[in-house]
Amino acid sequence: MLADRISEVNERGEKALGIFITSGFPNLEATVPLLQTIDEAGADFIELGMPFSDPLAEGIPIQKSSQIALESGVTMQDTLRFAAEFRKTSETPLVLMGYGNPILQYGISNFYSDARSCGVNGVILPDVLPDMASPFYRAAQANKIDVICLISPTTSAERMKKIDRLSSGFVYAVSVTGVTGTDLGDSEPILDYLKQAKQSISRNPILVGFGIRSGADVRRMTPDIDGAIVGSALVTMIGDLWADSSLQSSERLDRVKSFVRELKSDS
Repeated sequence: MLADRISEVNERGEKALGIFITSGFPNLEATVPLLQTIDEAGADFIELGMPFSDPLAEGIPIQKSSQIALESGVTMQDTLRFAAEFRKTSETPLVLMGYGNPILQYGISNFYSDARSCGVNGVILPDVLPDMASPFYRAAQANKIDVICLISPTTSAERMKKIDRLSSGFVYAVSVTGVTGTDLGDSEPILDYLKQAKQSISRNPILVGFGIRSGADVRRMTPDIDGAIVGSALVTMIGDLWADSSLQSSERLDRVKSFVRELKSDS
């Protein structure tokens, strides 16, 4: 479903847009309305972050959002419940992104089975190596959930081909060696790397993430690939909006919708 959605978008002459938010941030009550708002704004798929106390691939905005969510008491069960609530009213693909430890604690088979029941389409685990023998991989395949693997500027062409064979849904191209929210800097080396990735990866669409903050960034980073993912910029905006006590909930959601629509209109 996820790869098909990306292909449909590309066939219309657009780049696919994925939007990331953190489950339980800025509070538990806001998560489902945020998912619905992002969907209404035109995101082609949504990533829902599973909060973890040691998110090694995340920059400060997403680290902070995870900490706030955990302090508010969000659990894996809550995240799956949010996914199920969203799925009741939308067919837009939903991807869970997080780390292996909370899934181990939940039980790998139980997690993927429950994720499927809640309408989850894919899972991204940056700290779990792609391997057909992995219990994560086997459980995902058994439950027909996409295994979305990552590449980076240091990934060799041979490794990219292997990741392409192991992935489904899409391949996540990390734009720079660093964490989410990292400044993109000089775009030429990134564009060269993405062009080379497209030559090595043929089974799956390629989407770029990390440091994508604006519609201009989406356009700049995607001439040779299939789309982009925006996370830290929106998480920062959400934190600022909910910290402003002068705003009504509807105003906050309207501003989120405007931001996502702007990103999508530029894709």
